[in-house]
Amino acid sequence: MILEQLRRRRGRALALAAGILVASTSFTLLTATVDTSKATTVGTVRRNARSAYDVLVRPPNSQTDVERRSGLVAPNFLSGTFGGITMNQYRRIEGMAGIDVAAPVANIGYLMVTSTVTVDVSRFLDSKASRQILRINPTLTSGLGTYRTSDEYVYLTRSPLTSASSPDHLFESDTLEKGTVDKATQRYQLKGKYDVCFYFNGDKTERTRFNMELPMKPNIIAEDFSERSPFDPDLSSRMNCQSGRSKATIDVPVGYPVLLSAVDPAAENRLVGLGSTITSGRMLTERDKPWTLPSSKSIHGQHDSYIPALLSNNPLTAGTLSATVERLDIGDPAKLPSELGNPTADRFVRGLHGTRVGRVRVDLSKGYQKALDEDSFTTDAYWTVGPVTYRRTPGGDLTVQAQPPQKPGLWVNQNQQPFPNVPEENQGRQYRKVTSHISTECVGMGYCDNIDSGRLPSPFVRLVGRYDTGKLPGFSPLSQAPLETYQPPQVTAADNATRAALHDKPLRPDRNLGGYVSPPPTMLTTMKSITALTKSRRFPSLQDTAPVSAIRIRVAGVTGVDAASRARVNAVAGQIRAAYPRLQVDVTIGSSPAPQTVTLNASAHVTEPWVAKGVALRILRAVDTKSAVLFVLVLVVCALFLGQAALASVRSRRTEIGTLRCLGWSGGEVLRLVLGELAAIGLAAGAAGAILAYVLGRLLGQPDAGTKSLLVLPVAFLLATVAGLIPAWLATRLGPMEAIRPPVAAARRARPVRSVAGLAMLSLLRMRGRTLLGAAGLALGVAAFTILLALTLGFQGEVAGSLLGNAVVAQARGADYVSVALSLLLGAAGAVDVLIISQRERATDLAVLRATGWTNRELAMLTLYEGIGLALLGGLSGAVAGVAGVLSLGQGVLHGHLLAVAGAPLLATLAATVLVGAALTVPIRGLSRIAPAHLLSAD
Repeated sequence: MILEQLRRRRGRALALAAGILVASTSFTLLTATVDTSKATTVGTVRRNARSAYDVLVRPPNSQTDVERRSGLVAPNFLSGTFGGITMNQYRRIEGMAGIDVAAPVANIGYLMVTSTVTVDVSRFLDSKASRQILRINPTLTSGLGTYRTSDEYVYLTRSPLTSASSPDHLFESDTLEKGTVDKATQRYQLKGKYDVCFYFNGDKTERTRFNMELPMKPNIIAEDFSERSPFDPDLSSRMNCQSGRSKATIDVPVGYPVLLSAVDPAAENRLVGLGSTITSGRMLTERDKPWTLPSSKSIHGQHDSYIPALLSNNPLTAGTLSATVERLDIGDPAKLPSELGNPTADRFVRGLHGTRVGRVRVDLSKGYQKALDEDSFTTDAYWTVGPVTYRRTPGGDLTVQAQPPQKPGLWVNQNQQPFPNVPEENQGRQYRKVTSHISTECVGMGYCDNIDSGRLPSPFVRLVGRYDTGKLPGFSPLSQAPLETYQPPQVTAADNATRAALHDKPLRPDRNLGGYVSPPPTMLTTMKSITALTKSRRFPSLQDTAPVSAIRIRVAGVTGVDAASRARVNAVAGQIRAAYPRLQVDVTIGSSPAPQTVTLNASAHVTEPWVAKGVALRILRAVDTKSAVLFVLVLVVCALFLGQAALASVRSRRTEIGTLRCLGWSGGEVLRLVLGELAAIGLAAGAAGAILAYVLGRLLGQPDAGTKSLLVLPVAFLLATVAGLIPAWLATRLGPMEAIRPPVAAARRARPVRSVAGLAMLSLLRMRGRTLLGAAGLALGVAAFTILLALTLGFQGEVAGSLLGNAVVAQARGADYVSVALSLLLGAAGAVDVLIISQRERATDLAVLRATGWTNRELAMLTLYEGIGLALLGGLSGAVAGVAGVLSLGQGVLHGHLLAVAGAPLLATLAATVLVGAALTVPIRGLSRIAPAHLLSAD
């Protein structure tokens, strides 16, 4: 019976099979796409969820208000933290259960390493001159600032420069030259020669007498600069004296701030593989500690003390010198040695007129490479800096609070003499508070007394090796925690004006200790060397009792962001919080850089990667929620689409069912007949859908397309039978006479109709059940579209904003939009299916209108108006239902997407109306084939 019915009514069976085919295939592909998207997302999260460490421990009160409110960790924070965690706290944390590695960092301070940048000016020489002086007027460009630096000189003579010592052998010079003797300057000669460099470089006081009214000759007594500012450019102005013809260079004195930090070598090697970065010398070891030389080997005193250290090969500060080169008008070359070899040399040189002959440019990093050749450095003074202070603007961006200008007292030693070669950038805008730490005055003595009693002599730094941070093992940039122990943060321009000021380059650290981006540690020593450094300062500080700046912890047994790993990390963090409630403990596993826009000043806006905590966990939760909701919505859309088709099919068979009931068929037999037909159609459609799903899955690049395509057959069978339950049950409720009676509505009060559109609206109102049935599918599609779109935007809003979240959104977005589009198409297809079957059901009504004189155009307009009215009813109802459903999910879903969620269903309604109108072109063409006499006689 079932097969015979399907054979006799092939058109109806094929139409229903097509609906089942579309619904089952769409459901399988959509769910497979969602599952694939989820698997891809979860895989991305798990691959990128772990950085070098899982827990970050910072000193008390180190978390700023901005960090606390936003759940972020500021970049470059470590360079502004100098102590706060005691050694006892570190040792106890290191021994806690569940910790694999606990790597401390103790920032000591910035040492000032002096060097020179060589500028070659050979191409600007006068090839005919026997003696000449060139001057350069350098300008330093660093970050967002430009600074005028000291003038530098080179004196080139074809005469030889010789060496000699003073009679007491206390002074020795290698820049002695013969020249025309002037009676006024003859007394300043040393063994019949003039020292052409000493007075300009070593004594600008112009004193002509010293001590016992003797002539002021070159000596080892330093000039008194206590009244001079450390930023006075004359202090760094130097004369380079050279002998030759065609080669001349100027060594510009430069100071480099080098952050010295103490680490545990073994822990650091296990955490980030520091040992693999050594380029020369050796790695620090746990056995390395301070040592003192005996007097026989000490060169600075009786007991020189040293600490071991590593120095980075890479300069972590940036800057460029651009200079104008001038050739000075020296007058008589023969008199030049006399002019340079007396106390008025500085005034004479600066008074010379110069002729511009060209420009030169040199990178400051070249001077740092020279410093790598040194093997020891002093620790007479070091400087510490504070953190940057931020606040949120009303627009949500960050702005930086500026600090007062540096005081010159920061750059003077125990004798109130300014330190040489203070970087010019320190005169620029300040964002951090800078503090100087002057050493004791007992270097080389082995002990301290008087004002420094109870303290230690300052040690020297002895390099045992050099390392290259570029060789560090890389971690995923999507999960990079603020590990600026070795790398500065990447700060880039946020607008065109800042981009132009930076010349399309990132904002790198400069030599301004109070600058926004501070250079990370460049020199590393051992934890055992901390006391030798901190206790050698004249005045005690927090570093004496609590020297550790941060502890980075890797937890044992952690493999990702799974539940077990998260439990292990949380257990370790809980232990630390319980033991030391005042310490700041941040769980960094699953973190990801979250770019923030920062206003440095009115004309400078930058973007830098702050770190958002817990990004991976939020992504996984959002993915689970979104996938579950997408699955349910797609299932409901497909099931109701088939339910509408099955119900419309039953309505079209009212006469047939009534006939069977009159012949004695029971309700159960009718139920089995309807369900059997639907099941048979479902199996046939499922078989075809499996092939279609396989082909589409391969085209869409889905993994396991063959396995997933096999699911179409059972899905089609279940959808067909489940969706047909209600229509089949309704068929059993029809009585024999009710079933065969034409579905004519009861007469109501007559209403005048004056237009085709009015008749269409009246027809929709007259057959409310049919109208609601047709509108329901479309309403469901629009509602599903609205909810899916809100979930998609909400998912993106939940996880976006960090680099990991943005990567996940980029991967998940395609599957989300496919789900949204197909849900709308299925809803519209259901409505169109109901409209077509309804058109067939009302064929007699249309025949009456044709018989009374209606034209094909009028019948077409009637059908079109009914379709538009039905589409608007379903679309607007679905829009309201969709927005209501979104609101039921929580207002957080609408945050930032109100206009999109509210406007999208209206656009979907418009699209559905156009779609329905286009679909009605087929039945409208069929109206021209209506034979009124034949249909009316059959009725």
